[in-house]
Amino acid sequence: MNITRRWFTLSLSVVPFALKAANGAQIKISYFDKSGRPTGALTVNKIVKTEEQWREQLTSAQFEVTRHRGTERAFTGKYAKTKDKGVYQCVCCFTPLFHSSTKFESGTGWPSFYAPIAKENVSTSVDTDIGVERNEVHCSRCDAHLGHVFDDGPQPTGLRYCMNSASFNFIPAEG
Repeated sequence: MNITRRWFTLSLSVVPFALKAANGAQIKISYFDKSGRPTGALTVNKIVKTEEQWREQLTSAQFEVTRHRGTERAFTGKYAKTKDKGVYQCVCCFTPLFHSSTKFESGTGWPSFYAPIAKENVSTSVDTDIGVERNEVHCSRCDAHLGHVFDDGPQPTGLRYCMNSASFNFIPAEG
């Protein structure tokens, strides 16, 4: 699967036109440089697009996972074994979601993290699709489905954010 890598340097005073949402709902998002250092927080519009617009932007695998709440098969995702340093951002809207410093080997076959890069950049909702209550994880900016969070992770949080590689762009750290 090919993923176009994009990196936006955001000014605290200007939100690029391409990232503005149509509906006007606003949220706070924290931004980071390629090494994961905070660069500030912005109040931004939520991103809302039609299915057709998402299909034009995403690969079929990315679309199925992020827009239709799909799941990759275990051990098949592009970032399941990645150990490089950097930032994982939303494939749909480029919001920073996780930093490699919180990634760990869970043995599940999916990229796993014990914490998001900023709590405001992800949101959760209850998912009972398989008959069991789980906490589904979304990008706060565009509501892309990322995966699920479980309470069987390592310290310091005890959480395991079990994510789909198709939900991410990986931006390697500089230097």
